[in-house]
Amino acid sequence: MFVGHYGVSFAAKTMDQRLPLWALFIAVQLLDVIWAPFVLLGVEKVRIVPGITASSPLDLYYMPYTHSLLAVVLWSLAALLVYRVWRRAPTEARAALLLALAVFSHWVLDFVVHRPDLPLYDDTAKVGLGLWNRPVLAFVLEAALLLGSMGLYLRAQRQGRASLIAFGLVMLAIQAFIFFGPPPSSDRAVAMTALASYGIFAGIIAWWEHRQGGPVPSAA
Repeated sequence: MFVGHYGVSFAAKTMDQRLPLWALFIAVQLLDVIWAPFVLLGVEKVRIVPGITASSPLDLYYMPYTHSLLAVVLWSLAALLVYRVWRRAPTEARAALLLALAVFSHWVLDFVVHRPDLPLYDDTAKVGLGLWNRPVLAFVLEAALLLGSMGLYLRAQRQGRASLIAFGLVMLAIQAFIFFGPPPSSDRAVAMTALASYGIFAGIIAWWEHRQGGPVPSAA
């Protein structure tokens, strides 16, 4: 899953306005943000196998440090602790928990779409429901998660609606290219493109939120 993860960002934002959207954008993709440099360094492995699923040519055959269930729990706890150190106010405890859940949501949504390549621990007991083998359904799910949660967020957001909707449509267009376009040229190209995309998306949403006045400040 790609843009569907960002739906969790907007859902979490509606639950606590003090959470910056850029932080939530990074949180929901944190596993992949770490995965990309791990692939570039050879710590985790992926290869291009066209046809391995109908939607994605990625054979994600070794990623125990970012996408095992045990690793995800640890990364989620790390995100919670980092946020609590960054925002020390007692009133931020709920926001920290939401951020940690946003990190964990990545694995849950990946479980729905991935083939059985998500290990429960280390590199064993791999699971995945395989919705990527139904590309139209997978794309509809991505769109519903992103646009549905964005719509909920925009119900309370009076400014910048058109620009945010346009951003969402661009994200969906990129998702369509990933699903229905040509396969990437190499594993390194996948990792570098992914890392750049996450950074650009987080930067755009940070700029957008700043123009709208930024997140609601802490009460403490």
